[in-house]
Amino acid sequence: MTTIDLRARRAVRTSGASYKPGTPIEEVQRKLKLKSVIKLASNENALGPSPRAIAALRRATSSLHRYPDATCRALREQAAKHLRVAPDSLIFGNGSDELIVMALRAFVDPGEEVVVASPTFLIYELQAKVAGASVRVVPLRDYRYDLVAMKAAVTPSTKLVFIANPDNPTGTYVTKTELEEFLRGLPSQTIVFMDEAYYEFVEAKDYPQTLRYVADRSMIVTRSFSKAYGLAGLRVGYGIAQPSLIAAMDAVREPFNVNSLAQAAAAAALGDHAFLARTRRVNAQGRRMLTAALDELRLRYVPSVTNFLLIELGPRAALLAQALLRHGVIVREMSAWKLSGCIRVTIGTPAENRRFLTALKVCLRNGGGS
Repeated sequence: MTTIDLRARRAVRTSGASYKPGTPIEEVQRKLKLKSVIKLASNENALGPSPRAIAALRRATSSLHRYPDATCRALREQAAKHLRVAPDSLIFGNGSDELIVMALRAFVDPGEEVVVASPTFLIYELQAKVAGASVRVVPLRDYRYDLVAMKAAVTPSTKLVFIANPDNPTGTYVTKTELEEFLRGLPSQTIVFMDEAYYEFVEAKDYPQTLRYVADRSMIVTRSFSKAYGLAGLRVGYGIAQPSLIAAMDAVREPFNVNSLAQAAAAAALGDHAFLARTRRVNAQGRRMLTAALDELRLRYVPSVTNFLLIELGPRAALLAQALLRHGVIVREMSAWKLSGCIRVTIGTPAENRRFLTALKVCLRNGGGS
């Protein structure tokens, strides 16, 4: 390990920078002695997993004494057919988070540059620093990616540019026109990493279909089974890129990184079109319900194309998040993203959405108290 590797890892450790996941339901029940708790903090599918995925999961349990297929053959074939891409243009990971780490391992040497936005998904910057990269951070503009500024930040030393589309935590997206302008004239050695974890929720007509660009340039597109497909607990995601890029990532992949239950469930979920349609419908209805109620409360929020909303509450945001917790409603307080005046709320079932709004109104009347 080089001196710069050791410095990067030591800097991350001493800074206390790490990704802090959402609070589990069981922990809130235990600490606050609550019988009923709902979690609207981690952008999970409120409907649960696909019934087909559950059935496949049960069938797969009979082979738990065997190691998983390291090539994800069945899942690869199903995904290739679903996406209409070649099987060798796919790679699978323990969630799409692992694909971020693979890309950094494969393409970024210590001291080389990575460009990220801020605020955005925290793992990009955290893992880039662990890899010893020099991270160039470009602020969002009005809660949206500023691709003009990000392109200006690219230098001959820039190996990766991370773009979350749609973005987490804002819920906004980069348009087709904006992305194409960004790609025009970008140095060939710069790989664009398009994180599309919330792809299935987007209905906007000007959202870019990035698989059209993969064959012609250095681009990695990643998607997840954790969100719309409801398989967050199994941790499985996938990437699409030119076979040469996939081969480089595969060379640094841990063996057996996607477990056999995850592979079986994900392959089945891809074929459950009715479940995905229901997920999208329930999410769209819930988003309309929540935004209408927030409008009535005169609370500002960021227009979202995802399954969550970023809500501006000002200095009382942290107090309100704690007060909601006492009502058995877990939301995400956003100071870790340097959005200390905001909370992020996952769109739940109709009953969960009503419960959140009822609790929010009570907390607001009490000035942030319970």
